[in-house]
Amino acid sequence: MKTISVIAATMALLAGPTWADGHATGDAAEGENVFKKCKACHSIVDAEGEVIAKGGKNGPNLYGIYTRVAGTDEDFGKKYGDDLIATGEAGLEWNEADFVNYVADPRAFLREYLDDKKAKSKMSFKLKDEEDAANVWAYLVSVGPEVVAEEEAKSDCF
Repeated sequence: MKTISVIAATMALLAGPTWADGHATGDAAEGENVFKKCKACHSIVDAEGEVIAKGGKNGPNLYGIYTRVAGTDEDFGKKYGDDLIATGEAGLEWNEADFVNYVADPRAFLREYLDDKKAKSKMSFKLKDEEDAANVWAYLVSVGPEVVAEEEAKSDCF
């Protein structure tokens, strides 16, 4: 029985951050592939300036998006649309469900979230495939600071 427990624990660790952190249901490896569609506008650069995924600057850096208040990346600043900033002011902190809904149709998401028929988004791209969106979320969470810190803490325990 002890051997089975050790094998199960090892497999859980090898499953990667997506399974371990509980903040994402998608497949981070698949999400990395799908993220290629996002790189035209978005990059992922950590707090020390290390480039995780090189991309455009039309959209905000997506490093650390998990629980980030919408419209608050300081480096992106005034490039955000007013309605996205309003969602943050209304309390939106990015999570999987909201991210998946937002990327499917950013304008529709903002209109519903703000209950404003005139709300609009500067993001015109739509990632309508829910599985692809969940996978991108899993990838973003897996490379984010919260997961890295959690994984380091877990590896210190063994």
